[in-house]
Amino acid sequence: MKEFYSDVIQYRGTHYDFGYFQGELLKDSLILPNREKQWESRKDRHFLINPEEYKNVISKFSPAILEEIHGLADALEMEMEKAFRLFGGYYLEYTRSGCSVFTDADFMVRNYDSHPRGYEGRYMFYAPTDSGYAVIGPSMQITGRIDGMNEKGLVMGYNFTHSKNSDDGFICNMIGRLILETCANVGEAISLLKELPHRHSFSYIILDAEGESYVVEASPRKVAVRRANVCTNHFHLLDEENRYRQQETRQREKTIQAQQLQATNPYQAFKVMNGPDHGIFSNKYDAAAGTIHTSVYFPKELKAWFVIGPDKEPVIFDFAKWLKGNNVNVKQIKGTLEYHRPFVNMG
Repeated sequence: MKEFYSDVIQYRGTHYDFGYFQGELLKDSLILPNREKQWESRKDRHFLINPEEYKNVISKFSPAILEEIHGLADALEMEMEKAFRLFGGYYLEYTRSGCSVFTDADFMVRNYDSHPRGYEGRYMFYAPTDSGYAVIGPSMQITGRIDGMNEKGLVMGYNFTHSKNSDDGFICNMIGRLILETCANVGEAISLLKELPHRHSFSYIILDAEGESYVVEASPRKVAVRRANVCTNHFHLLDEENRYRQQETRQREKTIQAQQLQATNPYQAFKVMNGPDHGIFSNKYDAAAGTIHTSVYFPKELKAWFVIGPDKEPVIFDFAKWLKGNNVNVKQIKGTLEYHRPFVNMG
């Protein structure tokens, strides 16, 4: 077992200033050089159609995030075309991943399963002062969010289905950010997901403070919505969009349903997902299907739990207190994984 960590980053201010702040941090970080090395062999697949198209599409859904990317580019003295490629979350390839989600009326618990080499190890608190809702959650590709919760109690996680038959559109982590920063409840999130252009096929699991839980199955061609409290890596409604082999994801869905029947409180539900003995936590890191983190969000209380690796006690964040101006004292979230190579933020 090797030790891994995520840095906890907190900021209140405009999107441009937030971008500039992150750019200053990235100057001294290994994230960008490590990611460039990883992408070198796939460089031809990591591109935007053109910068003007990106500016038009992001401005339609969130001009504030465009300002954040400008701030990043200015701090890093980077051309905007490269900044859009690195931070824009549009028309980029995405490494396949696993992921499992269980929701109750009062909480969501999620395992994020992927390859550790792409994980950037940043857990973000951000409260914009210009526009948009404050959000807590782990980042991906700097501007995107892997899962999270906003100040209104809207919670979001996503699960990969497939990347075949992709089209022009936003990738999952930017879609997650747009949901959390611009939507107050599941109704608004569903409307946004129906309007957004989708690059790949993913399920978006959303829960709000009213206890409403939905799975939105989204592909570049179609979006469908169903009420559900368990989600893995296959569609129920858009069956034509599924991968050929679904045995593992369907079995994992049944395992979650069976195991969670024995859970009588949020902590037990968390242990079902985070404890290897329950058959949901995965060590298949080389196959991009190993569990990196387990998140729990409480939309009514505005609290969050987070842990890296298996069988750990969660770090507990009181987002409601943070929204009132009380910064958290945690600088890093540490854990262990059965894998030998570090996250991109680590040496």
